[in-house]
Amino acid sequence: MNMTRLPAAGVIVGLLALAGCASRPVSAPVTDRTPPAQAAQRTPQEPVAAGSYVVKKGDTLYAIALEHGLDYRELAQWNRLDDPSRIREGQALRLGDPRAAAGTGKSSGQQQEPVVSVGAVNRPANVESRPLDAGRESGAAGGAAGRGVAAGGIPTKTEPKAQRLPYTKENLALLAREEQVPPPAATKAPPQTAPAPAAQQATRVEPRPESRPEGEAVSFSWPARGKVIAGFSEPGNKGVDIDGKPGDPVLAAAPGRVMYTGTGIRGYGKLIVIKHDDGYNSVYAHNREILVKEGQPVTRGERIAELGDTDAERPKLHFEIRKSGKPVDPAKFLEAR
Repeated sequence: MNMTRLPAAGVIVGLLALAGCASRPVSAPVTDRTPPAQAAQRTPQEPVAAGSYVVKKGDTLYAIALEHGLDYRELAQWNRLDDPSRIREGQALRLGDPRAAAGTGKSSGQQQEPVVSVGAVNRPANVESRPLDAGRESGAAGGAAGRGVAAGGIPTKTEPKAQRLPYTKENLALLAREEQVPPPAATKAPPQTAPAPAAQQATRVEPRPESRPEGEAVSFSWPARGKVIAGFSEPGNKGVDIDGKPGDPVLAAAPGRVMYTGTGIRGYGKLIVIKHDDGYNSVYAHNREILVKEGQPVTRGERIAELGDTDAERPKLHFEIRKSGKPVDPAKFLEAR
């Protein structure tokens, strides 16, 4: 009886062991099924190169150019943008000419310019100085007298050629008179004066007068006649707001060149940007009508627009002065009125 029960007990123990193994949790292999686009976002962004700008949401190429004091057309050219309105968020834009940056750098494969050695000039040991006109004048005098000079310095008579004349008293007297006439003396060459030093020969060049003293800031005049209704308070107000009626003249505050006209910058309405000397730009916003074109040179006090209320709550001129793209207080540059 005991012999038959032992195998059954062993089977029961084995079943219990298998049940215990089945109750243990088994980890399934994990596979990352994250989309490639999301996985790329997890990787750290590459550092932006110096002299570049990363486009943010809501940016336009015109606004980026204004903030950095650049011409939007040059900015588009540097970044090979056929359409200035097509930029995307996260795009890195160059803020300078890549050709100029490449010209300043040096590469190992760049050809070196040939080296030029400068040394003393070998001159003959003995140089005889002789006036240029002496030979010509002596030759002319000898020709008139019918005489020449041989190699040894002995004068020789070359003309008139010998002629046979009949023996008469007249011919004999004529021949005697020719023998008595002395040959004309050679004209003495005038003494040559030493050339004046180069410093004395050079014409003195007077410095050109500058339009304004060096180091003095560009002088701006008031672009409109109305009173100031809002002053400079960056970042709230990057310029001054000047009151006026629709159609009032808007004048160029300083001579320069029109760099931008249009409505491509939010909050400025119909806008004009003029480029001046020394990195200064002036900004004229909310115009009703623009009277100038891009690239057009303007003079100080020239009428460039009509005051309006485009993208504004009331008719006014918003006027800014920027230095290398950074807004500055116009009150420090405008003349007193």
